Amino acid sequence: MPQPPHVLLSAAVSLDGFLDDTGPERLLLSNPADFDRVDEVRAASDAILVGAGTLRADNPRLLVNSPERRAARVAAGLPEYPLKVTVTASGDLDPTARFWHTGGEKVAYTTDRGAERLRGLGLPADVVSLGPGLEWRAVLDHLGTVRGVRRLMVEGGGRIHTQLLRQGLADELQLAVAPLLVGEADAPRMFGTGPYPGGPRGRLRLLESRPVGDVVLLRYAPTVPGAGAEVSAADRHWLALACELADRCPPSRTAFSVGAVVVAADGTELARGHSREGGDPVVHAEEAALAKLGPADPRLAGATVYSSLEPCARRASRPAPCARLILDAGVRRVVTAWREPDTFVVDADGSGLLAAAGADVVVLPEYEDRATAPNRHLLDA
Repeated sequence: MPQPPHVLLSAAVSLDGFLDDTGPERLLLSNPADFDRVDEVRAASDAILVGAGTLRADNPRLLVNSPERRAARVAAGLPEYPLKVTVTASGDLDPTARFWHTGGEKVAYTTDRGAERLRGLGLPADVVSLGPGLEWRAVLDHLGTVRGVRRLMVEGGGRIHTQLLRQGLADELQLAVAPLLVGEADAPRMFGTGPYPGGPRGRLRLLESRPVGDVVLLRYAPTVPGAGAEVSAADRHWLALACELADRCPPSRTAFSVGAVVVAADGTELARGHSREGGDPVVHAEEAALAKLGPADPRLAGATVYSSLEPCARRASRPAPCARLILDAGVRRVVTAWREPDTFVVDADGSGLLAAAGADVVVLPEYEDRATAPNRHLLDA
């Protein structure tokens, strides 16, 4: 099933968080080694996106510069260059910009008003109107479902980075921190002010840190769950982890293998568990995870439970099913990969029990194959 692309935010920043200074020439924050690293990331991407402001200010080409990397893409059956993407509400773009006349295919996402203007310019690009306004989820959905983009590299500017991060749509940040201090109040910053997921306590997860010449590469992943029915990039990470935990279950011919993770509203992992954990032949994943937390833990009220299988609504092995345990713990948001089949319990409806009690239940069917893999022997029997 098509899913939104993995969204990677990429930028070079000064030690004090600026993308540039206020001078007429672009401030080069990176070094040759880091430029080559960025070229490698571009070559591994399906598409590269920049906003209209970056097109106007920097006139970028957004190319894969290495002939060897371009050749490797072609050998793998990919276009020589990744798709180039821009977004503009007004359609006020320079038709002579290098973006349009270098590299491979291009697409511009815009509004009805902007589309009329862009099409009048005769640009060598696919112009996609998203209606009266631009909405990032619509952009990402179109890139994933129509364009087949699985990995999207976003190179700016700061306003777009801010919007994607604040809306919980960024899967990864790659920051090259340069040993420079800009110190100019009017210079552009990497991120703007305003509320971010999880607030000031919403810590990101460090993926990597390493020197690249005299700059330091920092890779982070957001961890904060979505809100209600809204899906965040972090939701996909945590559900993928639950699916991995299902692989750890001791094999059984009488019960499903399930993994579960409990995550606080600020992105802190509170507990994890899996079916038959600790040698208990009947313990369920959600039950095992919740048992590691005190029933009065105040973080549970805003937490999300991620389970590779819909929490059970009925069971013979314990007095309370997992859906009831989740509700009794005060949790009101559950993310799962697939609904429970009739293999052991007919008309199981843990989602219905949860929803009737006011909990939000989010199903991400694109993870169903991963969740069912350790249970294939039961489903094919």
